[in-house]
Amino acid sequence: MISFHTIDPARQRKLIIQFRKDSFVASFGHTDDFGSEAAYIKWMSEKVKRFPNGFVLVWQGGEPIGQLELQIKVFQGIQIGYVSLYYLIPSARGKGAGHILHEYAMSFFNSCGVKEYHLRVAPSNERARRFYKKSGLVDMYPEFDGKVMRMKGYVS
Repeated sequence: MISFHTIDPARQRKLIIQFRKDSFVASFGHTDDFGSEAAYIKWMSEKVKRFPNGFVLVWQGGEPIGQLELQIKVFQGIQIGYVSLYYLIPSARGKGAGHILHEYAMSFFNSCGVKEYHLRVAPSNERARRFYKKSGLVDMYPEFDGKVMRMKGYVS
């Protein structure tokens, strides 16, 4: 059974940095653009306070297998949901857990009253792009000199 628990950035610092860095490797092939670990923990601490149900570790069988970073932002004058991170450890990928993370995200966004959500994905991350498209997201436009594609979907 999969469960979701609010991240404790101080206590789980090493794990969340490991997961976030691995997401960079899966997306870009490297962690060159990760930035400062201290800045990430500070950012995470602020976000967890604001969105405790959006910044969660994903657990299965007593082990952490993933991480979600979900928040509400204003985009072009409207409130939207924003996925900063969908992450599963490599051994949990391709086994249906992604759909459970997506259902959790939709529930979170529904509870916040937003109808649309966005995320960014590396164009080279074909596996993630296929998953997002199967989940109903569509390409909007490239950002950051083409390093990422902004995608949007509607909360179901």
